[in-house]
Amino acid sequence: MRIRLDIAYDGTHFRGWARQTGLRTVQGTLEAALARIVGPDEGGSDPQFVVAGRTDAGVHATGQVAHVDLDERQWSRVVTRDGTRAADPAASLARRIRGVLGRYPDATVTRASLAPDGFDARFSAVWRRYRYRLADGRAGYDPLLRHDTTHQTASLDAEAMDEAAQTLIGLHDFAAYCKAREEATTIRTLLDYRWTRDAAGVLVAEVKADAFCHSMVRALVGACAAVGEGRLAVEDLARLRDELTRTSAFKVLPARGLTLTEVGYPADALLAARAEQTRNRRDLDG
Repeated sequence: MRIRLDIAYDGTHFRGWARQTGLRTVQGTLEAALARIVGPDEGGSDPQFVVAGRTDAGVHATGQVAHVDLDERQWSRVVTRDGTRAADPAASLARRIRGVLGRYPDATVTRASLAPDGFDARFSAVWRRYRYRLADGRAGYDPLLRHDTTHQTASLDAEAMDEAAQTLIGLHDFAAYCKAREEATTIRTLLDYRWTRDAAGVLVAEVKADAFCHSMVRALVGACAAVGEGRLAVEDLARLRDELTRTSAFKVLPARGLTLTEVGYPADALLAARAEQTRNRRDLDG
């Protein structure tokens, strides 16, 4: 039985999403909570999540998506509890996980549901959307926002930042904006990238792509911040991108300002085909 899990977390005190021995991670925390409910599978293994996108240490999420496969014995423990059959077993699983996590946890499952046929949280996804919050000298520093907002003392030109962001949209090799990983492609389709100020004056970036390379979003926002400070020109961002090499012309901004807000999937009838297409492309990319 494949279950879709919608997940949110404050990444401040996690060492990222992926399970790591001896370190506190989002995956490790949530899998341990689920294991207390369903137990190990018939082979003695605890449940393991497959996630839409692995986030780095300090990165937050309001719209993360994962799936988990439960065998018949595990599913029976979800369907029946204390001799009572749940009206909606999958939905009840989210409530039970929240119960294990306790009050005010920094990671939670907001919703659980039966996954449609062909659904794969990672490979069926067609895009991911991130938000980055940056408070500059105009917005000022608010200590209540310190966990999800990066602060810079300089006042930034939001219009120039937005103009620069638009020059990067499209299918390109983003090697200049990615932390290299051996044999991994850096070609991505950046679907949307824009900057605005919210009601409090905080600069907010919305970044959407089919997928992201390691540290890509934080590099993209760092480059635009350099434009906002006047250290780079608007046209420099596309030029640096096309040089295809990492550069010290801008800083990769801290993780604290970054939140995964949404993952997009095709219609249910197209989920399996999308997953197959993505797997084949990843195999070719290494």
